[in-house]
Amino acid sequence: MKFYDRENELKLLKRNLEQAKKSACFTVMVGRRRIGKTSLLLESVKGQKYLYLFVARKSEHLLCAQFQKEVQEVLGLQIFGTITSFRDLFEQLMIYATKEHYTLILDEFQEFENINSSIFSDIQNVWDTYKDRARVNFIVCGSIYSMMMKIFENRKEPLFGRLTSKIILKPFPVSVMKTILSDYNPNYSPEDLLCMYMITGGVAKYITLLVEEGAVTTSKILDMVTRADSPFLGEGKDLLVSEFGKEYGTYFSILQLIAAGKTTQSEIDSIICKNTGAYLANLEKEYSLITKMKPLFSRPESRKARWSLSDNYLRFWFRFVYPNQSLLELGKYDLLREYIDINYEQYSGLLLEKYFREKIAESERVTNIGSYWDSKGENEIDLIALSSLDKTAIVAEVKRNPSKISIPLLEEKAKSIKKELAKYTVECKGFSLEDM
Repeated sequence: MKFYDRENELKLLKRNLEQAKKSACFTVMVGRRRIGKTSLLLESVKGQKYLYLFVARKSEHLLCAQFQKEVQEVLGLQIFGTITSFRDLFEQLMIYATKEHYTLILDEFQEFENINSSIFSDIQNVWDTYKDRARVNFIVCGSIYSMMMKIFENRKEPLFGRLTSKIILKPFPVSVMKTILSDYNPNYSPEDLLCMYMITGGVAKYITLLVEEGAVTTSKILDMVTRADSPFLGEGKDLLVSEFGKEYGTYFSILQLIAAGKTTQSEIDSIICKNTGAYLANLEKEYSLITKMKPLFSRPESRKARWSLSDNYLRFWFRFVYPNQSLLELGKYDLLREYIDINYEQYSGLLLEKYFREKIAESERVTNIGSYWDSKGENEIDLIALSSLDKTAIVAEVKRNPSKISIPLLEEKAKSIKKELAKYTVECKGFSLEDM
């Protein structure tokens, strides 16, 4: 698949590259696995002198031996003797940067924690010694969000305050997904787009897997996701076990419940039979996997919170794949597909709401977007998009089938928040598959 989008990130990376020709620049890029960090970084240094090093989980001695060989092959830098510590290697690379401008990329940077945690202090010490004389465009990237945030944002960590810039790489927006799908399936239907969005959420690697397989229609996408050798079946566990460590069982149970529609803490606590407040806080703040949603216009202290999985693929995996591990163990992939088919319409309808929130946030002049529900459950509004600049508001109902949208009923619901909407020019709208 060709390289798509990322114009803003490329602009920032190329600006840093130019700055590094005069003075050392230190950039960190963070993003979930498969989001496209490596592809983006390599795209940003095309035609430039760069050294790319992947931090694999092996002994420091073996890793340095591998890196020493790559340094000689790529940069032509002859390091005599055997390097056994990353500090010594990094110092040689920084000394080289005092004579030659180049880009140094360290991928899966957080793995140094498992190799030798003192490496972070070593990097800080060497960086501080040479940065004023070096002309290096130093980029580190990592995919375990909690560890990367700890390394660079915890005041007690040695690399705190050393960054020139930080990039958090997010999935493709819906406009880019539409472009990609139209390139590979010019006659795609709204259902095809919704299915791709539902499975991938705009994650570059997942989209690549689908389009390279020719899975660009709803039926083919679901066929690929549920076949025996599908990379999508084990991906959820592969992504998260290393994040959660030995407590992954409890976290998985909570995520499964949220994906199944148990979205309040009281519901989750009653099923798990313990207070899950600390786990939910970690999932939101440490791991960035769930989002606390409150009704628009609610007070900060409001307890009317619902939890939602932020990542579309993980939401799908915890809703359909993880609860049905027994089917996979029995090789009943056809029954998994059947189970998805039975629940597809209802589940995809919920993702359609999220789709339109993202689409409107991307394409309209909005300053706030969300949904609304009251404590009695009588008035629930799928989407409200506000522009404090233009004093306009979109109040919308989202349904797969446009015939099920009632604008008069929506207008009645909007009256329950007429005080909050008083300063806005309000437009009540309906969004369906036809509006994607």
